[in-house]
Amino acid sequence: MKVLVLNSGSSSLKYQVVDMLKEEAIAEGICERIGLEKSQMKYKANGKKEEILHDMPTHKEAIDLVLKTLQGENGVIKSIEEIDAIGHRVVHGGEKFDKSVIVTKEILKEIQNLSSLAPLHNPANALGIEVCMELMPDKKNVAVFDTAFHQTMTREAYMYALPYEDYEDLKVRKYGFHGTSHYFVSQEAAKVLNNPEAKVIVCHLGNGASISAVKAGKCIETSMGLTPLQGLMMGTRCGDIDPAAVLYVMEKRGLTAKEMDTRMNKKSGILGVFGSSSDFRDLSKAIEEGNERAKTAYEMFVHRIKSYIGSYAAALNGVDAICFTAGIGENASKVREDVCKGLTYLGIDFNSEENSTRKDGIQELTKEGSKVKVFKIPTNEELVIAKDTYSLVK
Repeated sequence: MKVLVLNSGSSSLKYQVVDMLKEEAIAEGICERIGLEKSQMKYKANGKKEEILHDMPTHKEAIDLVLKTLQGENGVIKSIEEIDAIGHRVVHGGEKFDKSVIVTKEILKEIQNLSSLAPLHNPANALGIEVCMELMPDKKNVAVFDTAFHQTMTREAYMYALPYEDYEDLKVRKYGFHGTSHYFVSQEAAKVLNNPEAKVIVCHLGNGASISAVKAGKCIETSMGLTPLQGLMMGTRCGDIDPAAVLYVMEKRGLTAKEMDTRMNKKSGILGVFGSSSDFRDLSKAIEEGNERAKTAYEMFVHRIKSYIGSYAAALNGVDAICFTAGIGENASKVREDVCKGLTYLGIDFNSEENSTRKDGIQELTKEGSKVKVFKIPTNEELVIAKDTYSLVK
């Protein structure tokens, strides 16, 4: 069985074809600049890479190009009939969806209705589903929600201390994101520990960053909130901030609500403090060159990760493992070490030599006998989407 996994953005489309017998991707890539000039598709299969320049006015042309390429000279299928189902990443499922579902017209409408909670993501996710329903009407589509894994949080964890009618009428609460990644990594950690009841803290650190506390396979806390803006300092997002500071900046700078939203989501975080880039590689280089603002941004980032880990260790009443994943978590060995240096009180005996050795796959970063284990675990959100799709349609 082969599953096509799609992640539709406003002007992009990430895709993979996953062979469920081997549980591995046999083709993958991304369509970029959809609806813009100089749109192109990157494609990787059979050990070869291609870049295809092609006009893609809408997602329909992008998905059509993906399907044709998958059947082309360097393709992995002979016909569309080999695609058994399509799994879609959907960012926001609200309180409605606590697990993946086969998409019907009614489900699609529900996803569209949740767009007010994720205006940058859900409309694009729904559009990808609509196009697949049109181009492949006989194939089942499955929606896999970023928020679903976090729906096991209890009220004291997900409620905000606002007037209760804001929750009742507007559903203002913490939802959390990166759920497929937190699920996958926490499951892998429990396997390595041979303990299904394990208490695991997952640090998903990339341009977007979030932390979760997982106990016996269920999320009990996570750092992102109503939107992905809450929580850690990120590439361009400010993370936790005094709400009064938002009102103060708006008033002093004469900003509209939309302008302030853009300022917090796209001009803050590492970019806002460092001033030159949101890319962690650029930040690291600037630190080596003695840039004080870069150093400050880095130290803020590390400090906030440590603070959340400490908080979640308390929420879990102890912790068995701390896991690092995603772009920064998997590749920035210094971040992992600097975070763990400040957590020795938990019983972490960190292995700096092992941490500085780059290895593929799961890597333990603590010494034998360490009370709390630390792991680097590469995430695989696409596999989670493919497996959920497979289990629902098989």
